[in-house]
Amino acid sequence: MVRSEFDKLLWWRIGLQEFCEKVLTGEGVAVISLAQMADIKKNSGKNILFVCTGNTCRSPMAEGLFRKALGTRLGWTVRSAGVAASVGSKESRDTATVLEKRGVSLTSFRSQQVSRALIEQSDAIFAMTCSHLAVLEDEFPEFVHKFYLAGDFAEDGGDVPDPIGMGAKAYEEVALVLEDAFPGIIRFLEAGE
Repeated sequence: MVRSEFDKLLWWRIGLQEFCEKVLTGEGVAVISLAQMADIKKNSGKNILFVCTGNTCRSPMAEGLFRKALGTRLGWTVRSAGVAASVGSKESRDTATVLEKRGVSLTSFRSQQVSRALIEQSDAIFAMTCSHLAVLEDEFPEFVHKFYLAGDFAEDGGDVPDPIGMGAKAYEEVALVLEDAFPGIIRFLEAGE
């Protein structure tokens, strides 16, 4: 049975209200309440950008882990970029390992340079360090109201440390800092409605 035929059958069998509480997903039908639908509408359309230097370590790790932290929230777009990225590179091996341990994959990820278009499309941009923040503010001063330091949302605050060349333990530490910051970032973004 094709999806549209399934929709008609479902409508006939369960009635309008219950049908309106069902959302078709790529994996089939999921039941959600009207309150959840209102919450989805309220929180949909967020475009988040994480920025580091080369867009192969910290910011792609943030991209993957933030998607996981969002859980069942729908309508969010999460991307990453670098202030000095070599365009088209995959995430670093250590970043991929940290993500895999947490059940996250960036299968189609390729590094990209931060651009005016990415900044314009984003509701909020989270830099990994004060120096990344300074570059963003210098290059895109008209968007300074969108720029934040990701580490400021973690308990200890400050820069997210650069793990490059420091081994697997350093990448784990970056993941812990990011995971500590994400609940605060999510609360901040949701409160901004």
